[in-house]
Amino acid sequence: MSYQTTIERPVATKGVGLHTAVKCHLRLVPAPANTGIVFRRVDLDNFEIEAHVRNVARVSYATSLMKKGVLLSTTEHLLAALYSCGVDNVYIELDALELPILDGSSQPFIEMLGQAGIRRLRKRRRYLKVIKPLEVSEGGRRIGIYPANDFRVRCFVEYAHPSVGAQEIELLVGRESFSRMLAPARTFGFVQDFEGLRRMGLIRGGSLENAIVLNESGVMNGPLRFPDEFGRHKALDLIGDLALVGRPLLARVEAYKAGHALHTQLVTRLLADPTLWTETYEEAPSTRSQLRAEATFSAAD
Repeated sequence: MSYQTTIERPVATKGVGLHTAVKCHLRLVPAPANTGIVFRRVDLDNFEIEAHVRNVARVSYATSLMKKGVLLSTTEHLLAALYSCGVDNVYIELDALELPILDGSSQPFIEMLGQAGIRRLRKRRRYLKVIKPLEVSEGGRRIGIYPANDFRVRCFVEYAHPSVGAQEIELLVGRESFSRMLAPARTFGFVQDFEGLRRMGLIRGGSLENAIVLNESGVMNGPLRFPDEFGRHKALDLIGDLALVGRPLLARVEAYKAGHALHTQLVTRLLADPTLWTETYEEAPSTRSQLRAEATFSAAD
């Protein structure tokens, strides 16, 4: 039997936004059962924005949420860490419109969760179990979600660059697998795109310290953390966007050259058609071992 979780104690960090370069203080705070993952703009009287696809505002180079005109940008790296680690309920307090990029990966957020600990609550966890397939495509890009008894992702990317090429990642998602295989993978960008992006008001906070930067011939700020770090980061982004379902998934997701727009479109269409899924309290087989690991971690913390 699986129960909802939150964190044991508050933890905090600070940094600058990748796109806005605005300084931000971020704090994770325990939340009661059935709260979900909720952002709080403490600079705006604790205005709350739920981490749900209904609040998606735009998905240009990052996933942004908006509610009643209040914006929140670049949510995917933190959401991926929370979702993969099975944190069901948490308040995310911040004092700016964009989450800090930190080192460009989810690793700092995994470390925060290590400091916070995981606490089991007394309410049972409800899963969203996919029972019929759904596919979304746009041009040469596509994404699909299919029935499964676990939460699995498969992500294919391809860039015409000597350091990237074609990369494919497949993962049974859980705390240990995500922390080891995906969390350290950093966001990346190509030098030839920077001028255009900055004219659009993007990547103002980008640097060699918070992203992999590629020029025409290779990586400017190596070494890479993984030979296929680019594909791993795209899989990380995918999981962060799937967290906007608002409940733990039992499904297999396959993405081919997809991005934030297709990810969130899939989630929107899935939730809009209740014939595609059902709710269940029956946990995934892999979740049992994950929760045992969480309980051991929390007791030792």
